[in-house]
Amino acid sequence: MQTFAEELDQLRSEGLYRSMRVIKGAQGSHVDLDGKRVLLLCSNNYLGLADHAALRRAAVFGAAFGTGSGASRLVSGSMDLHEKLEERIARFKGTEKALVFNSGYAANTGIISALVGRGDAIFSDKLNHASIVDGALLSRANFHRYPHRDMAALERLLQEKPGTGRRLIVTDGVFSMDGDIAPLRQMVQLARQYGALLMVDDAHGTGVLGATGRGTAELLGVMDGVDIHMGTLGKGLGSFGAYAAASQTICEYLVNKARSFIFSTSLPPAVLAPSIAALDLVDSREGKELRDRLSANVALFKNRLAAAGFDTMGSETQIVPVFVGPAEATMQFSKELLDEGIFVQGIRPPTVPAGSCRLRCTIMATHEAADLEAAADTIARVGKKLGVI
Repeated sequence: MQTFAEELDQLRSEGLYRSMRVIKGAQGSHVDLDGKRVLLLCSNNYLGLADHAALRRAAVFGAAFGTGSGASRLVSGSMDLHEKLEERIARFKGTEKALVFNSGYAANTGIISALVGRGDAIFSDKLNHASIVDGALLSRANFHRYPHRDMAALERLLQEKPGTGRRLIVTDGVFSMDGDIAPLRQMVQLARQYGALLMVDDAHGTGVLGATGRGTAELLGVMDGVDIHMGTLGKGLGSFGAYAAASQTICEYLVNKARSFIFSTSLPPAVLAPSIAALDLVDSREGKELRDRLSANVALFKNRLAAAGFDTMGSETQIVPVFVGPAEATMQFSKELLDEGIFVQGIRPPTVPAGSCRLRCTIMATHEAADLEAAADTIARVGKKLGVI
């Protein structure tokens, strides 16, 4: 049996070792990393709200109510700001009710394992986020996975696994490592045809996609067809936490059954208030301007990479993967870009399958066009040097 130290050495030798880097200051378009000013090209702060003045002011306002919530909300921790945030989320998503969770991971594991159990069935895209997979495993329901975005395969599974229990189709709205979008129109139709609930994890679409930033379901015109809208508050919305937006009945059920909600001290007021401010900002004229700027930045960056001969793997969003392949080459690529002043992470197994390692570039509304052009040119130059193109 290997010791922990030997396993870490093996990870290093395979190019799979992970370590954290310290950033000084806020999550802006540029950051100070290890004493060096670099372009931040790997943050999910898509609209640049994480250091926005309105959210900073809201955090100060929230802190006036204390630094903690005291307990889980079912014990003594439910505060007025929890209720206000949930009401704001429900209005934002057009649902009867919403429920706030402490993180995206806590939301997915809690929601899925509450809604289905032994004898029930889950139908999940093979590239869904790890938190969805873990939620499915915790539920002990029958877990069926279909090839990525393959609706014919999903329908076959729905036909072949009829069962008598509950059925849950669950998908990412935007797939976090590829930047492509789930075919929600077909999924809504299949869910209705085969008597299944449809849950969409729109962590990377919330605040960003759709005419008013409601996310992937708004973009595809199926807001009313999704039974459980799950999303996070810490990516496009620049704050922290997550939510389920659904019917009154489903939200009440989650309050009584979702273990990650029941047994966790709730989010503190200094986190809740900025989330409300973020939703207000997304609905404002400034929010639309930020989405338009983000869209323009994404198009510029992708076009520049495509002109250089890079494969961005069918990205449809602000997540722009640059395919490399082997783990060691990917990490060398990331290292050389950092030496050039560009901070972009290499993504390796188990996050992506072996042989499909990539740089995961993420674009922000607050990036300057000149910086993105220079970054794309540098990626092209380093990529050619390493034989990636």
